[in-house]
Amino acid sequence: MTISDKRSRLRLLTAGAMLAISALAVSACSSASDSGNGSGSSESSSAESAGESSTRTVSTENGDIEIPAEPKKVVVLNNALAGYAYHLDLPVAATVPESVGKPGEPGQFWKDDAEKNGTEYLPWSNDGFDLESILATEPDLIIAGGIGFPYRHATQQYKDLSEIAPTIVVPDSLDTWQKQYEFLANAVGKPEVYQDAVKTYEDKVTEVRDKITPPPAPVAYLMFSGKDKTLVANDEVGYPTTLKEVGLEPAPLKASGKFEPYGGSGDALTISSEQITQELTMPTLFVLGFNKDVTSVDQLKNDPVYSNLPAFKDGHAYDLPYWINRPDYDEALGTLDLVEKMFS
Repeated sequence: MTISDKRSRLRLLTAGAMLAISALAVSACSSASDSGNGSGSSESSSAESAGESSTRTVSTENGDIEIPAEPKKVVVLNNALAGYAYHLDLPVAATVPESVGKPGEPGQFWKDDAEKNGTEYLPWSNDGFDLESILATEPDLIIAGGIGFPYRHATQQYKDLSEIAPTIVVPDSLDTWQKQYEFLANAVGKPEVYQDAVKTYEDKVTEVRDKITPPPAPVAYLMFSGKDKTLVANDEVGYPTTLKEVGLEPAPLKASGKFEPYGGSGDALTISSEQITQELTMPTLFVLGFNKDVTSVDQLKNDPVYSNLPAFKDGHAYDLPYWINRPDYDEALGTLDLVEKMFS
C-alpha cells in the first residue's frame, strides 16, 4: 500500500470519528475556561466565555484549534514531552520510544506514572510516525513537536495527525524545559502546575548552590555521540547555563569562535582531535554522551589524548549521564541532585 493509499484510508477511517467529535462540540453546554500564553513565543491559549465547556481554544503555530477540556486519551509523540503530560494529570494512553530503534521504555522519572496510565509505546522511524498505530489508540488529543525529529515529523504529518485528533505541536523554538512546560500547562488550562514547578526548581538551585564546593573553574562538557563524533557543549545555552547558577562556571568556548556548531543543533559544538589537546586545558571536565551513554572517564583514562589533559591528570574529570542534555523538568531536578551528591 502506498503512502497516498494509507492516507486515503486514514481519512475514511477517521471521518466518522471527526463527525462524532463535531456533534459533541455542537451539543455541549457552552462557554469556556481559563486562558494562558506560551513562554517565549507568540503562542497562547484561551477558553471561551463563562461556565463549563467541553472544549478549549488553543492558539498554536498551526492556528487556533479546539481541544477537549478534559481529554480521556492522550497520545504524546515525543518521549521528552511525556513527563510534562503526567505532571499535568493528562491520561497518557501512548507515547513513542525515546529514540528511533530503541525499545519502548518509560522515562526513569515517570515509570510509576506510565504504569498507572497503562501507557503504550507506538512505533516510529526516521521517516515519520506510524499513523495507523496512532489511529488504533483512538486518542482525543495528540501532543507532538518539541526538538529534533519529533518536531520535524509533527510538522510534516500535521494534517494527517489532526484528522485523527486535535493536535498540539510544541514549537521547536521552545528549547528549554521552562518554555515547553509553560506552553503545555497554559494550553490545557493548568498554569499553576507550571508555576509550582518553577518554585520547586528555583528552591533546589538555591539549596545546591549553598551546599556544594564547586570543582576548579572554568569547566567544560565533553560529549560523545553514537556516531563517533566528539563534541563540546555550547556554554551559552542549556545545562551549562543552569549549572553556572550553582557555581560551575563554564569556559567560554562558544565565544572563542574556534568551534563549529554540530549539525542543526544549537547546544553542541564540534571539536577536532587537535583541538582536544590544544583547547581542553581547563581544570575541570565533565564527560557524557550526546544521545546515549557511550563512554566514561575510566575508559578515556586509557587514551593518551585524554589522560594527558589537566582535568584528567589532576582528578577533576567527572561522569554525567547523557540525559542532562536537553532535560525536561524532572531531569533538570535530577541533574541538580547529581551535582549536589558529587560536590557536597
